[in-house]
Amino acid sequence: MKEILFVDGYNIINAWFKLNSPYDYELETARIKLLEILSQYQAVKDIKIIVVFDAYKVKGGREFRDKVDGIDVVFTKEGETADNFIERCIASYKDEFRVRVATSDWMEQQIIFAQGAERITPRELKNEIVEMFNTIEKYRENTFKRKQPLELRLSTKVKEALEEWRKKHD
Repeated sequence: MKEILFVDGYNIINAWFKLNSPYDYELETARIKLLEILSQYQAVKDIKIIVVFDAYKVKGGREFRDKVDGIDVVFTKEGETADNFIERCIASYKDEFRVRVATSDWMEQQIIFAQGAERITPRELKNEIVEMFNTIEKYRENTFKRKQPLELRLSTKVKEALEEWRKKHD
C-alpha cells in the first residue's frame, strides 16, 4: 500500500531547528530547509508528502496550496490550524494510503489514531531521514570503491603478500 505523510510544518521546525522566536527571519530559512530535506526523503521512499503550515492567525488569510520540489505545501486559512486541516484530510486518504502524521502534539496524536492514521514523532522522522542519508552515503562510498583500481583497494599487507608470492613464482 502506498504511503502518505502529513507533516505539521511548524511543529517539526520547532522540534528540529533552534529558532529564537517563531517570528524571526530564520523561519523562512527553516521552512525552505525542511522542504529540501523532505523532498529528498519523498523521492527515496517513494511516498507522497503534504506539509501543512498554520496560517490561522493571518487576518483574511485564505488557504494557499503550492508544490515545492514535489512536495505538496499548504498554508491554512484564517482560523484553521494545521491540525484541523490534517484531521479533515485523513478520511479522504485512509482507504487508499497508509496515512502517517508527523507531529509532537499529543492531542493531535490521539485524534489521528482514532481516525485510523499512524503518528510519527519529530524525533522518529528525523531518525528515519538520518538513516536514509547514511544508507545513501554508504552506497556512494561502496560504489566509489568498486570503481577504483584493484591495487588502490588492497591493504598494504595484502599487497606485500602478493608481491612475495610473485617473487617466489617468477
